[in-house]
Amino acid sequence: MLLELPQFVPDAQRLSQIFSAAAAPTFFLGSVAAFVSLMSSRLAAVTDRVRSLNAIDESDAARAHLKADIERLRRRAHFLHSGMVAALRAGICATLLLAILFVTEFMGFHYAYGAGMLFIIATMFLGFALYRFAQEASIGYGGADEMQ
Repeated sequence: MLLELPQFVPDAQRLSQIFSAAAAPTFFLGSVAAFVSLMSSRLAAVTDRVRSLNAIDESDAARAHLKADIERLRRRAHFLHSGMVAALRAGICATLLLAILFVTEFMGFHYAYGAGMLFIIATMFLGFALYRFAQEASIGYGGADEMQ
């Protein structure tokens, strides 16, 4: 035969190699999903707190001072939101990496072009998300949080 096509139905050994290559990006993707879930729940709590503070009537002298905390809560929300976006970008990069690894292994190619760079980019996005989470955590608790 003049042109030999790659074998599209891999044998058990080839499937084992494909799954081995996919283990690290899959673990990375699971970690990103858990991290986004954590930040999402914190963002929901911050948003609920802002809503409850905004509901305080200006004539309520006993609780009006609590509204001063809204700016800190908005900063927390900003850090959480930008961290979530960065983590989601890391997840997209990890998903693309997973797809590239599967295609190259499945097609029998010798090189996965761009895979290393995608992993570096994904790791940088996740690192930025962790930095944003650390910023939010550093201002995360205020004395006004205890009051209603």
